[in-house]
Amino acid sequence: MSVRTRFAPSPTGYLHIGGARTALFSYLYAKKHGGQFILRIEDTDEKRTVEGAAQALMDDLRWLGIQWDEGPDIGGPTGPYTQSERRELYHKWAHWLVDNGYAYKCFATADELKEMREAQITAGQQPEYDRRYRDISADEAAKLEADGRAYVIRFKMPLEGQTVVPDAIRGDITFENSQLTDYVIFKSTGLPTYHLAVVVDDHFMGITHITRGDEWVNTAPIHVQLYQAFGWDMPEFAHLPVILNPSGKGKLSKRTQSFQDGNTLVLVKTSEFRENGYLPPALVNFLTNIGWAYGDDVEIFTPEESMERFELADINPSAASMPYTKLDWINNQYIMKLTPEALADQIMPFIERDNLPISKEQISALAPVVGMRLKRLTDIYEQLQFLLTDETVHLTADQLTHKKMGPEAALAAFMATRDYISDLDGDSFTAEGIADRLRAIGEMFTENEKAGPYLGTARMAVTGQKVSPPLFEAMIALGQDVALERLNRAIATLTG
Repeated sequence: MSVRTRFAPSPTGYLHIGGARTALFSYLYAKKHGGQFILRIEDTDEKRTVEGAAQALMDDLRWLGIQWDEGPDIGGPTGPYTQSERRELYHKWAHWLVDNGYAYKCFATADELKEMREAQITAGQQPEYDRRYRDISADEAAKLEADGRAYVIRFKMPLEGQTVVPDAIRGDITFENSQLTDYVIFKSTGLPTYHLAVVVDDHFMGITHITRGDEWVNTAPIHVQLYQAFGWDMPEFAHLPVILNPSGKGKLSKRTQSFQDGNTLVLVKTSEFRENGYLPPALVNFLTNIGWAYGDDVEIFTPEESMERFELADINPSAASMPYTKLDWINNQYIMKLTPEALADQIMPFIERDNLPISKEQISALAPVVGMRLKRLTDIYEQLQFLLTDETVHLTADQLTHKKMGPEAALAAFMATRDYISDLDGDSFTAEGIADRLRAIGEMFTENEKAGPYLGTARMAVTGQKVSPPLFEAMIALGQDVALERLNRAIATLTG
């Protein structure tokens, strides 16, 4: 049997990071077994559907590197892959269930349901549908329909016994049928509910393994019963554990934006991780480790490497928190692997997004020395402030000296540096080209012939920042003319 998995989001908003993990696990399992991964858009909740959300979901998945074999934008042999285009199929099978005695038309009005709930609450009972239309005769149902009464279709859940939901992660989950209700499977609008649509679609799309959040465990019995009523082979279920806030307190809910959890800024949308400077392979690496472990104490691995070991049965059923400090560490590991040019390519979209007057050449000059400092690509902003304005580089004489390098020595060192830099031609003005000479100047004018005090002071003079790239690379990023201008400013300050 060829493994076929799917991810089936509703286009009611953004891609939640928990949904991204569900898609990732489904994708990894399919590819590990040489199968197919299908994308299906479940848009039958018309009132909550958001225009453009389906495309945004697909953009986020592709950014993560998750590519589907069949889907709404590329087609496939079991399409269409958008539920609103499959209405006739749901209508056919909903009425097949009615015709074969597995479901019934329920004509309860809104007022009826309200009165029923109020009476149950008054009697101290759990409010639920009382199955009042379950056993009406075919003639009575036909008369109500002829009178124009709207109806929904409800599935006839067994009244006795148990329903067992087999789960690849949790084992068999048993439900007492007496505690279950007759679920609505077809709405009066002519559209299916999730329960019918998901079973019909998964069957006709040949889905063999279903990964979804554990919020669906309590309604899984209706899906098992539907498969049995239709006489169809049932896919294997895998209900993934919930993701908790970084503090471990509370579920990472589907908020509309990021929020603060203690001292941690919690990102919720997948797009927020992109906007805040995380690399796709780093985020995928991180998500794979939430509820599953590669083993052998290996923290950094590619999707291809994880596919070799990934099994649904190895997922931990317990809820898992999102350790953002670990994500920052993983992201830094991936950033450090980038070449200077590749790092510049990753950073430039942020520079362009914020309309900053910084060139790719300047970023490339700094990339070799700032990469190790970046937890997120957006951390580069702190390193780049010295390129954005000249007004910050107004230092006092005290800031341009050091206890091992007094004012006279500092002035001589800055003048020697200025003269050396001004004499260089363009080809010689490189970080490697100036490093040895500037170190020699520092050793010449500093006590104990240590270059460090002067190089630190010169970096302050050139960047005006306590936190900045090293001196040599900062000068190259500024360019020869601006570097000389800032050196001259330091000399003017020291001469009073």
